[in-house]
Amino acid sequence: MAVYGGIQAHELERWLNALTNAAYDRRCPLSKVHGGDARARAARQSLLLLANDYRAGELTREDCAADLGRWCEGYLSEAEWYVLVGTRQAPTQPQNEEERSLTVLKQHRVG
Repeated sequence: MAVYGGIQAHELERWLNALTNAAYDRRCPLSKVHGGDARARAARQSLLLLANDYRAGELTREDCAADLGRWCEGYLSEAEWYVLVGTRQAPTQPQNEEERSLTVLKQHRVG
């Protein structure tokens, strides 16, 4: 798996739920997805299609985990990834917009 550590197939449902929730949380950086509203809409749509294909049985757990890993590479920064997996703490006293976004993203973490 290529994403900053990979998504394990047995954690897939947790990842899909966490990312979907974060993608629709207006306080999170995923609502902006590094490129504006159009890119954010495309990211959310892609994520929803991926989750739907998995839940409809069109993708195996392993294939969906690999696809979700590629989604993360395309739409998450390294800092966002580490906050979601729980290996990096969001700043306790956020100083700028990115740090404030990471603090909110911590609520959606998987690890």
